[in-house]
Amino acid sequence: MHLSAGFLVVSLASLGLVVWVLHKIGRALASVAEALAAAAIVFVALWWLCKGVFWLVAQVVKRWRTSLTVIGLLVWCELLGWISLAATLGGIGVVLAAWRLVDVVSFDQRCWRFLRSWWARWFVYARKLPGWLHACGLSVRDEALPVVVNVNLVGRRRAVSRSTSHRAGVQVPKVLKVRSGPSWDEVRVELVAGQKPEDFDEAARALAVARKVSRCQVRELEPNIVSIDYQRRDLLGSVVHSLPVPDVASVERTGVDLRKVWAGRTEYGKPWQVPLLGAGSHILTAGASGAGKNSVMWCPLVSAASAIRSGVVRMSGIDPKGMELAYGRGIFARYAVSGKDALEVLDALVGEMERRKQAFAGQVRTIPVSTQYPLELLEFDEIGALTKYTDRKTRDAIVERVALLTTQGRALGISVRGYVQEPTKDTVPVRELFTRRVCLRVTSKTHVGMVLGDGAYERGAWANRIGDSEAGVGYVWGEGIREPLRVRAGWVSDETVKALEQYVTNGGRADLRTRVQGATV
Repeated sequence: MHLSAGFLVVSLASLGLVVWVLHKIGRALASVAEALAAAAIVFVALWWLCKGVFWLVAQVVKRWRTSLTVIGLLVWCELLGWISLAATLGGIGVVLAAWRLVDVVSFDQRCWRFLRSWWARWFVYARKLPGWLHACGLSVRDEALPVVVNVNLVGRRRAVSRSTSHRAGVQVPKVLKVRSGPSWDEVRVELVAGQKPEDFDEAARALAVARKVSRCQVRELEPNIVSIDYQRRDLLGSVVHSLPVPDVASVERTGVDLRKVWAGRTEYGKPWQVPLLGAGSHILTAGASGAGKNSVMWCPLVSAASAIRSGVVRMSGIDPKGMELAYGRGIFARYAVSGKDALEVLDALVGEMERRKQAFAGQVRTIPVSTQYPLELLEFDEIGALTKYTDRKTRDAIVERVALLTTQGRALGISVRGYVQEPTKDTVPVRELFTRRVCLRVTSKTHVGMVLGDGAYERGAWANRIGDSEAGVGYVWGEGIREPLRVRAGWVSDETVKALEQYVTNGGRADLRTRVQGATV
């Protein structure tokens, strides 16, 4: 009995000791846990604080204009009060409004376009573009799903399926920069992994509809960066007039850069300049009847009138219809209508090219243009009439000579400008030799690629959608131009053509024998 009571006492004492030890251990573990939890909270807080500071610094660096503006406004309100700020902003608004009334062009170039770009970036494209891109199929969904292989033992086939129960977040291209011009918004975006610029080319029409505009053009800037250009309004909707013909009484000087001759306006509101000399001077213009090929032909000639008059440019014309160039016949030193006469003109140009080779061989890489060795400019209207719709012998001879001029004439001061309605390879076998091409209104989508090259339509050159009332509107592509550029050639009236002829010839006719020697350009 006494043994049992002693054992019970020892057992209770042992149990109490164990409980006491466990209590101490528990308190120690609780202290450690509290310390670890506090350390974790401090670590997480410091992590998020550092991350927030880093994000804030990154935003200030990337968007320093907006950041400095916000900081300046807050400091102003703190130091001088909001009434002073409101009065100052009101005064600036009045000054800007007066500036716009006085000179809208300089106002837009130096002030308004920056404000418009900022507004479009943050209140239009940053908010809406991700949704447009997702709706147009230009987002990437990360589907890291298990692959389930079903084996059909009877048919010995395998069917691969993916579970769609798990879907990760959608990634969309990031807006990097927005530049807003008078008629276009250029939105530069960075592609996500798995996308390519061609995906955006194919979705150009859908992007235009999403933005509720008539045109959208995609330009590849870098392998992972594209510019999505939206046309908010059409600056080429009204007629562009050619430059006036110089006064006959003015001093006879060229004053014309033959490498940049004014020909009209671009869709960005800038002058469209075409080269009559040097790189890109061989130009092929294609367009349906009434599309405005005559504007592309005559407008640069009016701009270069003083150079033609002084003999620095010598004109040759081939006019199978005997109508268009005949209206300004006096400016052409060589002129042809029939296939036989066209061969004579081409032979004369080839002969001039050979003479220049002999005179300058081994001396220069490009001859200096002067009245002694003028720029030989050939205007070949309706080139298809003589490269397809004529007898085979004449056709082959003409194609051969045009090929010689377009491949060898540039460095020797000889340029060819051709015009055609049907731009097929059968009609113009040498179309690839024209280093720059202009596509006006055409009747078929396939004609766009024939003129401007593969993929031009997908990059926004919708020449088949140009209206009948938009004569002179088209797209230009070629040497020095990476993407199809929408332009409108200056309209030249019949009176202007006659005035040009009068100015160049003083009422007479251009003659090879009457060209005088003079200064070079």
